[in-house]
Order: sequence, then C-alpha cells, then structure tokens
Amino acid sequence: MLEIIKLTKSYGTKVALKGVSLNLTPGLYGLLGPNGAGKSTLLQLITDNLVPDSGRVLWNGRNIIKANRKYRKCLGYAPQQQGLYDTFTGQQFLAYMGTLKEIPQKELEEQIEWAAQCVNLTKELPLKIRGYSGGMKQRLLVAQAIMGNPKLIVLDEPTAGLDPKERVRLRQVLKELSKEKIILVATHVVSDVESVAKEIIIVKEGTIVAVDKAENLVETYAPGKSLEEVYMQLFSQEYVTEDRR
Repeated sequence: MLEIIKLTKSYGTKVALKGVSLNLTPGLYGLLGPNGAGKSTLLQLITDNLVPDSGRVLWNGRNIIKANRKYRKCLGYAPQQQGLYDTFTGQQFLAYMGTLKEIPQKELEEQIEWAAQCVNLTKELPLKIRGYSGGMKQRLLVAQAIMGNPKLIVLDEPTAGLDPKERVRLRQVLKELSKEKIILVATHVVSDVESVAKEIIIVKEGTIVAVDKAENLVETYAPGKSLEEVYMQLFSQEYVTEDRR
C-alpha cells in the first residue's frame, strides 16, 4: 500500500501542493490535471526525488525516506523529461538502468527483451538513442520503468509523443500489469486512463478535488456525458487562460 499523508510543497512563494492525502492499493490510477496543477510535484515526492515541506509518504507503513534503498527497489519511474544518453543504444541504456536496479545479470537480457516487446521497441534497440523520435524515447523510458518487477510504477505523461496505435498498446500493457501492482499515471489526456483506471484522481491548484471511478465522476459532474466533459468543466478557467496566452 502507498499512503500519502498531508503532503505540502512550495517553491518560494508558489504553493505546489496543499496537504494532499491519498491511499493507493494495487490497480491503475489516473492522475488528471492541467499543467501547473501539482501532478509532477506529487510524483517527485512519491519517487523520493523531492523532500516535502510537511507530510509523509509511506510504503507498506514505512516512511519512504527511511526505507530508501528497499523502497527504490520496489519502484519504477518514468519522468516526462527525456534526459537520455544519446550516444547509448537502446539496448545499452536498458542494460545500464537494469544494472542500477540491481537486476541479476542472468535475468537482465530476458528483462530487456520483455520490456522492449511491451513498448514495441525490439527492432530499435540496436540503434543510437540520438536517432530516436520523441515517442520512441518516451517508450524507452517506460520500458526501463517496468523492468525488474517493481511493485509501484509511476509514469509522468507516458504517452507524450506517441501515435494513437502506441497509446492503445501502452494502455493495454499497463492495464495488465496493474493486476498485481500499483500504477500511477499522471496525464492531461483523459483517454489515456478513462477506460483502464481503477480510480481517477483529479488535481487542481495543488489540491485533490475528486477521487473516484470514472463512471461515478461522470454521474456527479456531467451526467450522460464523458470523463472528458468532467475535465472540461472542472478546468474551464485554465483553458480560457491558456487560450489568451
């Protein structure tokens, strides 16, 4: 179980998170919200890449800061930013990440092959990453995140740059993996999670405004319509602001 207890985080005078609390058990969760809502900050705190101003993140009842190495071995993380080694091949990058994850050498090749197959990158593994498209780089990041049988997988905008076919493929892979794992997918693309999420978590201005099944959110906020309509209603002001820019 992942427990998030009253997390707060500020950057100078800007408050990114305001006392966020969540309890997650195995299944896929969609974290929805526009840019600046606090999604990436929440993921950075969950993955122990940031320290909260206050509050705690517990993994199976233990503070992740104290669990440290044991927690990281349970964690798979794909950030939105594509900070990859352009001189590496895809194969070399996955082997490097697998070594950092302490995947036994005798299992590493099989893990690389499996992860690459999941994200449809098998043929591209021998190529240098500098030649990858944005979508291919994103799929490579997802591949390294799912290697090593992590019990918690955290993905920040994993479908960025993916074509519709690859979006559907990834959605189905994550749905299958979520039967035995906690998967948290942060996105502002409703269709990425609507049909596969156990629950939808909606974040607005650093706070959780709703946590529920997609169909329940539709019934509450937009009866007879869709989750996308729920999103549009909750964030209509943000769209007006972005349009004016």
